[in-house]
Amino acid sequence: MNHLQSLKTLAYGQVRRILRIWIQTIIPPAITTALYFLIFGELIGRRIGEMPGYEGLTYLEFMVPGLIMLAVITNSYANVASAFFGAKFQKAIEEILISPMPNWTILLGFIVGGIARGVLVGLVVVAVSLFFTTFEIVNFPLTLFSILITSTLFSILGLINGVYAKTFDDISIIPTFVLTPLIYLGGIFYSIEILSEQWQLFSKINPILYIVNFFRYAMLGTSEIDPLLGFILICVFTVSFFMLAYYLLLKGIGVKD
Repeated sequence: MNHLQSLKTLAYGQVRRILRIWIQTIIPPAITTALYFLIFGELIGRRIGEMPGYEGLTYLEFMVPGLIMLAVITNSYANVASAFFGAKFQKAIEEILISPMPNWTILLGFIVGGIARGVLVGLVVVAVSLFFTTFEIVNFPLTLFSILITSTLFSILGLINGVYAKTFDDISIIPTFVLTPLIYLGGIFYSIEILSEQWQLFSKINPILYIVNFFRYAMLGTSEIDPLLGFILICVFTVSFFMLAYYLLLKGIGVKD
């Protein structure tokens, strides 16, 4: 019971932090999403019309799941990476680690904060998208599950980034040079069917392509990649990286160095 109370306290602190600086955490994704819809959706989307290979699906509707995933992934990752490194920088994480609180509680506390921000921002993106297009969610439980597990996965990855980071600059290197290119090459704004065979092969080794397509299948009922494969990959990555993050906390790697 004490462990659950500790988890509740830690998670509450993370969520409170997000809401306290909502102008920095919630508003920017809304503005960015609106710009994406204005530039890619309204200007380019009108020329494309119906999305090739997706019968009855306009380019704007095609974009919506990708933009939601873009927001969920980047915000979940950034939230936990900055929160954990901030606690490490202030030496607060050392006090938490030597407390009676088990490592799984600490890990879940930070992850809950990332999930909260990811879900909140995802809802904001949905609200913004309704100003530009309409859509019907085909499978609401699967859509919600997809958001939650994707947010969980990238919250864990953000924590691992925070563990290894030595300076505040280090927590932006992976998002800038690895995560962002993978996201934009993950089929958010285009179908991989329009790419050459060489670029299709390159796209198919990008795990984010499978995550985006799994979510698109859950939300709109259509996908160019087997959604079952996307589901399996997300689950395997989530469990694997959770175990890695737990091991890092258990050994104090990056914290007690």
